[in-house]
Amino acid sequence: QRASFSPTVFTLSSSGVSRRSSWELPDLRDGKIQAISDSDGVNYPWYGNTTETCTIVGPTKKDTKFTVSMNDNFYPSVTNVPMLSSIWRDQSFTTWLVAINQASGEILVLQTVRWRMRLHIEVDPDKPLGQRAKLCEPVLGKNEAIPSNAMVKPNANDAQVL
Repeated sequence: QRASFSPTVFTLSSSGVSRRSSWELPDLRDGKIQAISDSDGVNYPWYGNTTETCTIVGPTKKDTKFTVSMNDNFYPSVTNVPMLSSIWRDQSFTTWLVAINQASGEILVLQTVRWRMRLHIEVDPDKPLGQRAKLCEPVLGKNEAIPSNAMVKPNANDAQVL
């Protein structure tokens, strides 16, 4: 399970005129909600349903070892005439590793991981592919309760506006 805040600002240049476009989550930005699920939109509240989840039927007579993992990548793209001149991204995530008793619905938070990603990428659309983007800034222990709205719809992709 993961919650996020994701303002991403794209600067576009054409004929010397700069314009800005951004993806934002208005309810998070305005403080109306504390978190929003970044689930895949199908498997609420989970981020996915392959490597991200594991079902153990129990009780078990011995310790059970399992692996869960998640992978997310930021893929900005440019269509038609390339005019993208910069990307600013400030995104924070909280991910919870949880155990859920399917019979009672009880949720036990096993581990909380929080991180933040801030980046600024300058883009020169006139350079050849593979040379257009330049990273301008360096990449940068207590469990917490999961905010209730991070466990239900909408997910981040459905709630953001352009």
